[in-house]
Amino acid sequence: MGEQIERLAQFVAETQWDEIPAAVQQHARLVLLDTLGVILAGAEQPEVQQLRQRLLATAGTGATVLARGWPTSDPRTAALLNGIAGRSIELCEGHRYVPCQGAVQIVPGVLALGEWTQCTGREILTALIVGYDAAVRLGASLTPRALAHQNGQAPLLGAVAAGARVRGLNAAETSRALRIGATLVLTPSYTNAVAGATALNVAGGMSGFAAALAPELALAGFAAQDNAIEEALSSLVGDGFQPGGLLHELGTRWEISHNYFRLRACCNPIYAALDALEAALTALRPQPDEIDRIDIATYRFASVMRHPDPPNYFAAKYSLPHAAAAVVWRGNAGYGSFT
Repeated sequence: MGEQIERLAQFVAETQWDEIPAAVQQHARLVLLDTLGVILAGAEQPEVQQLRQRLLATAGTGATVLARGWPTSDPRTAALLNGIAGRSIELCEGHRYVPCQGAVQIVPGVLALGEWTQCTGREILTALIVGYDAAVRLGASLTPRALAHQNGQAPLLGAVAAGARVRGLNAAETSRALRIGATLVLTPSYTNAVAGATALNVAGGMSGFAAALAPELALAGFAAQDNAIEEALSSLVGDGFQPGGLLHELGTRWEISHNYFRLRACCNPIYAALDALEAALTALRPQPDEIDRIDIATYRFASVMRHPDPPNYFAAKYSLPHAAAAVVWRGNAGYGSFT
């Protein structure tokens, strides 16, 4: 197995709260609070409510589902439901430099496991911080395939790392849990988003499920191949894995500090165009019925998001025409502009 993966697992298992700078600790609290709010809002989506009713009918107990009435479930089901809810409204945070929506895929697992094992808040935050680091570092080493969405890929492994930390796995056990997690990595497509296929959000929720499952598989004695992560990310779900920078500034550059908070309820590649549009509207102050058309020049990835009549609320979040019209008509691209 690669030395870099082993050292990353050791970092996840052994980093102590007091070794994390106070500014990073405080920022992690903000990330946690932001993610809790996003999950609670996403829990109101109709398909999330329907799934919650179906799964809770046969679920166990031990962890809270973040929704009206505060129902309880077993940790795996709670993590799955909370993860799907958090992904549903496109308001989750992300990393500024690596495609990684880390918190919404890590927090559901650490909260469910932390409640079940009666962890302290510091223990949960420590798991979030080190799991976020693992997710971003693995994501930065991965060459993703063109259509692959990051839901359920590198962030899933970060969630597994965080889950292993909450469960108290040592470095060797954490390594095994991560390598087991490589068999659980998913292949969601970006085209789901433009098509309004909310199944994309299930891929994000599965990260929470994996966070609760993979550590138990490791503790139960399941074995994983030595190069499971390298093989999965380089040849199966990705097009390359270069771990040379995986450990760069490990323990001194805390990746959770390099996140961004989403201020619009739409896909962030659209943001630059909306910034320009808002500046134009501020300067020109037109009434909506005075605008005949809006021409937008943007980069290739964002230009794909051009469906003029999105089929549902989820597809609207990936439609530049809809988002631009919302900014003109409603004055913002907030949650209410995409319902």
